Amino acid sequence: HMPEGEGAEGAGAYPALADNEMLAGAAYPIYLILEGQRAMPPLGGILDDQQVADVVNYIRSHFGNDFIEEWGEATAEEVAQTRQ
Repeated sequence: HMPEGEGAEGAGAYPALADNEMLAGAAYPIYLILEGQRAMPPLGGILDDQQVADVVNYIRSHFGNDFIEEWGEATAEEVAQTRQ
């Protein structure tokens, strides 16, 4: 996704994390991290619930994003619910 989260295209397409409204709510990035999509492998078998929540909270509060302020943090419990 590049150092500043701006996204890139080349050997694959890597969407921008910066100012990406799809990251506003936690459900979508939780699902993508657990299940993967296109060039991104699923990480649900590697990361525990808290690690997934931490990654989601990071991308939602960095790269110019300020989604946690309005929408709240992702929680390990929310990740566990998504896994079911």
